[in-house]
Amino acid sequence: MTYNIIPLPKAEWEGTVIPMRYTTEEYFDVTIDKKEDGYTIGMKMAKFDEPVSHYPEEYDFPDKLYQPHWEKAYAWGIVGESGENGKPQLLACIETCPEEWSNRLMVTELWVHEKLRRQGVAHRLMAIVKEQAILEHRRAIILETQSCNVGAIRFYESEGFAPIGIDSCCYSNRDLERKEVRINMGYFFRKPKVEPGQIEIREERSEEYHAVEQATLNAFWNKYRIGCDEHQLVRKLRSHEDYLPKLSRIAVIDGEIVGVICYMKTHLRKEVDGKNVEKEILSFGPLCVVPKWQGCGVGEILLTETLKLAKEAGYEGVVIFGEPDYYPRVGFKTCDNFGITDAEGNNFDAFMGYELVEGALSEFGGRYMESEIVTTLNEEDNEILTREFVTPAEMKFPCQW
Repeated sequence: MTYNIIPLPKAEWEGTVIPMRYTTEEYFDVTIDKKEDGYTIGMKMAKFDEPVSHYPEEYDFPDKLYQPHWEKAYAWGIVGESGENGKPQLLACIETCPEEWSNRLMVTELWVHEKLRRQGVAHRLMAIVKEQAILEHRRAIILETQSCNVGAIRFYESEGFAPIGIDSCCYSNRDLERKEVRINMGYFFRKPKVEPGQIEIREERSEEYHAVEQATLNAFWNKYRIGCDEHQLVRKLRSHEDYLPKLSRIAVIDGEIVGVICYMKTHLRKEVDGKNVEKEILSFGPLCVVPKWQGCGVGEILLTETLKLAKEAGYEGVVIFGEPDYYPRVGFKTCDNFGITDAEGNNFDAFMGYELVEGALSEFGGRYMESEIVTTLNEEDNEILTREFVTPAEMKFPCQW
């Protein structure tokens, strides 16, 4: 039987107690020994004389969903039929909360009911967290467990986590004696930068159209909304008069399309002596990299090479809507620096520009007029088109609009 994982909204699930109970015969014996030249910290497998059980009732602070100190928490889970109180029964859950200052994503809760264990449920829940971390560009996922919860430690190890620290007095002042020491574990997104000879940047070929659209879908799926429609933009853009195939490029590594950038003509408009005056400029979108190659410099290589091509072709500036945490690192500035607004006269962090010729944007200013291609995107066409592709599960994430 396949169980559906769904979002658990805070309004409905806040304060729900998680029955985090387990029995174990083993534990990791944590030792902290002072030496003349420092300290030695050890973790060694050992066995209890008899099985030990832990229940939420033994703590003054049982595990609950959406506890007040996790201000930005978000949870997913599996629920069953409604109980006596009319509320669906919680069968499994996972909760996360970003640690913004360190750019890590923390797993604050993970629990699976006994009758659902050993069916891959915990793995599916953890896969959602890894997807969230990738979507939010987190550098690591962290969590805590206990030295006596050997089953949990083994599961986290199988998911790629490793110990990153201990807290010997998290639950009481006798944690070392009680053999219940907090173990902090981490999962790291280690991605070396792409080497120049490893990647090919070139125009797409007609036989690659579907693969380019699939790569685009993979890059944007669940990122800004449930599912995505950027692959629809790529499909429709090719037949539009504003499309610039000679500037657009794909990135290929070992025969796999891993990145895409598509350019189009747009323009700035302002009124001079009662008449509208326009200046042709560029925009691009999408610029994307498939998840497993994100953070490796592929997007920056695509952008650097195509901006060079654009300048050589005589274009003077680029205006985009994009991620404000990324584009300023490669030279983009918010459009208020150039005296440019969007069509409605607004400015915001995700509205940015880049001058290929110094002063080309700032000396003109005006309003940015998007290509009409963006107005042709619609949900009906997107639903039909998406059936042609392999799609991951649709899921709600806190980073979505």
